[in-house]
Amino acid sequence: MSPAAQDDLVRVARIGKPHGIRGEVTVQVFTDDPDARFAPGERLVVRDGAPGLPAELTVTRARWNKQILVVGFAESPDRNVAETLRGAQLFAVPAAPEESDEWYEEDLVDLEVRVGGERVGVVTALTTGAVQDLLHVALDGVEEEALVPFVEEIVPEIDSEAGVLVLTPPPGLLELATGEDEDAVDGPADADAED
Repeated sequence: MSPAAQDDLVRVARIGKPHGIRGEVTVQVFTDDPDARFAPGERLVVRDGAPGLPAELTVTRARWNKQILVVGFAESPDRNVAETLRGAQLFAVPAAPEESDEWYEEDLVDLEVRVGGERVGVVTALTTGAVQDLLHVALDGVEEEALVPFVEEIVPEIDSEAGVLVLTPPPGLLELATGEDEDAVDGPADADAED
C-alpha cells in the first residue's frame, strides 16, 4: 500500500486479548460493517502495536462470541503471537461513498452542531455500538458533553463541506447535559421540605 493511501485509512478495530490457543484475538469494533471488514481474505493495516508486528494482517476467520468479535489472522498461528498483537489498531481503506451512506468518526469530529439554525456545540467523537451509534457533542457554554443518538430522525442533515451537522433533538435531550431543566428530572427542590 502506498504512503498516500495509508493516510486515507480509517480505524476499524483495536485488538484485545487472545482467545483460545489457535491465535485468535478479540477486537473492539469501530466500524458499522464488521462482517465485511473482517471477512476472510480482508487485509488490515496494523498501527500502534508492539515493535516487530507485521505491517498488515490477513483475516482467516471471524465469529461472534456473545457480543464480542473473535478474529483469526494468517499471521497469528498461536496464542503466543496473538498476545503480541494486543493493543494494536487496525485500519482499512474507507468504503467508497457511493457504496455506502455510513459516516466515519474522522468525517464528523469538529463539525458545528446546529439546532433550529443556531449553533449549540461541536462534535467531539463518535461511539459505535451494537444497537446504535452515539455522537459526543461538546455543548457551548457548559463543560458537559451530550450523547446524541446518531439516527436519521435526530440527525437529519450533515453538510461536511460546510462543516455543519443539524440536530432535531427530542425535548430534554440536550438539557440533560446542561442541567437547565433539573426540576423536570428531580422535581422541585423544596418538595421534601413540605413533608
